[in-house]
Amino acid sequence: MEGSLEAPTRHVIPWQDEAWYDEAALEAELRRVYDICHGCRRCFNLCDSFPILFDAVDESPNEEVDDLSPAQLKAVVDACTLCDMCFMTKCPYVPPHAFDLDFPHLMLRHRAVQHRKGQTSLVDSQLAEMDRNGRLGTLAAGFANWATRPGNGLTRGIAEKVAGIDRRAHLPPFMDVPLTRQAPALVPPPNPDGPAFGRKVAIYAGCHDEFNDGTPGLATAKVLAHQGLQVRIEHPDCCGMPKFENGDLKAVASAAQRISAHFVPLIEAGWDIVPLTTSCALMLKFEWPLIEPENEAVQTLARHTFDVSEYVVRLAKDTGLAPIDPMASTIAVHFACHARAQNMGPKAMEMLRLIPEAKPQLTERCSGHGGKWGIFTQNFDRAVKVGKPAARNLVKGDPDVIVSECPLAGPHLRQVIAANGGEPPARIGHPIEVLARAYNL
Repeated sequence: MEGSLEAPTRHVIPWQDEAWYDEAALEAELRRVYDICHGCRRCFNLCDSFPILFDAVDESPNEEVDDLSPAQLKAVVDACTLCDMCFMTKCPYVPPHAFDLDFPHLMLRHRAVQHRKGQTSLVDSQLAEMDRNGRLGTLAAGFANWATRPGNGLTRGIAEKVAGIDRRAHLPPFMDVPLTRQAPALVPPPNPDGPAFGRKVAIYAGCHDEFNDGTPGLATAKVLAHQGLQVRIEHPDCCGMPKFENGDLKAVASAAQRISAHFVPLIEAGWDIVPLTTSCALMLKFEWPLIEPENEAVQTLARHTFDVSEYVVRLAKDTGLAPIDPMASTIAVHFACHARAQNMGPKAMEMLRLIPEAKPQLTERCSGHGGKWGIFTQNFDRAVKVGKPAARNLVKGDPDVIVSECPLAGPHLRQVIAANGGEPPARIGHPIEVLARAYNL
């Protein structure tokens, strides 16, 4: 039977269970799931994992998954960006269906087995040390930004040869001063006339917000303070998404424990928690509770965490918003995969519709970047290919503004628009930046 009448659900990730790492059991599960996918093929246009699988099966001697070698099984895993879109939007066999198919978490299991065997590459491991890299990058921002700038044939050529980082890929520049150090001088006090006066919100700056681009964070702080909220910006640690992508679940669990311990006292004191980056929100709300199901602090944090756009829409319903000036602009909105994976609907669209005369238009396709996945030489062309439908749709109709809820998708989509022959905008920022502009903040 196809589909289920019950709401989709996800199982706890049994990363501390030895049986989860059994390679024979893992291979059997890969073949079982791949066989279901081969028979269904609805996900053929989501990413390259599925075309790689289907082509391998079609070209095999008997056109069966049983014909595939372990290397061919792994090639499917290597093409997965853990965007979650197959689980969220396409697959009719997700739990509680009898087939019990969670493709992204199966890919995660494969990577966890590889990681446990020491097969995560040195470059992947070091790139995942986000806080260390961010601190070093901000200390030497001038040199780091020169060295990582596209077009620097000397350093980018070396990085491509030594680390496999494609010389064409955008690498986020570093700020001179981390966001949390900028915040005390730049975050305004609560507006006493704001409709939400008396409420408190702690903004969780992810690594990209803290070290690379503080624009969305400052825009969020100003918009929320204008509503009357007391605002603080916190960066206790990286949420662990890059290590999650590597299958390093022990490190992710450690981050979950530390960060939830940091935020729970604030929650108990009446503060809401708002991560700036959709990937961070996804980790706090959904992935951490599956990795640390018995940790009450993790569960508490999950219940009190809101995505930026989600939180503004919630305020609009709970207290109303301060009056917004009209903005007669067409806004192309990229619905980032990790915003969709939070299963909350297109909250950026809802938020931008609150601006009088604004005309937001939604694009529900993956940018193709996939965190650090898309910067590698073996993946960059594939990342551009996957992102082309999104880029084409975003520029259709010549919008006044293009935004994305993912800070890595924005610069990547600029590259894809250019690769499609279009003229990319100077910036593809977060939707909250548009709302801040409407408020003249």
